Amino acid sequence: MRQLVLFRHAKAATDSDTGEDVDRALAPRGRSDAPVTAKALAEAGADPQIVLVSGARRTRETWELAAPAFRPTTVHFVDRLYLAPADVLLRLAEEAGVERVMVVAHNPGIHELASRLAHRMNALELKVRAKFPTAAGAIFTRKDETSSWKLQDFITPKDAAD
Repeated sequence: MRQLVLFRHAKAATDSDTGEDVDRALAPRGRSDAPVTAKALAEAGADPQIVLVSGARRTRETWELAAPAFRPTTVHFVDRLYLAPADVLLRLAEEAGVERVMVVAHNPGIHELASRLAHRMNALELKVRAKFPTAAGAIFTRKDETSSWKLQDFITPKDAAD
């Protein structure tokens, strides 16, 4: 895998019809933020071959709104991504077996993984380590399987709207 895109779901409603967290839909702000960030990610070079999406409603809705920004791709809805820790997110991305993977999932796992991969401590990496808000996305790249990851871009909805 040479490109890893981490995309946190967009802003969700505070509750769901069922009362279950997994069933929370996107809030109006989330519905407007997701496509804005997705477009900016695509313009920054995000080009997934496979997209792994948590089975939660808010992540599925985020991907539905984001998908038009990218070329048609294979999408897998993976229940194990729901609130998964960083190591599970990375393992599932690696197991996809392609060069370019996007993971649409949740905090704290997305933020933990981004912080772990952003180890150079430059200004952009300090920004991603500080906070990974809803509908934010990070693009990591590397030369080959033995190289370390490098943060190519970090985009929040606020950045994308500016």
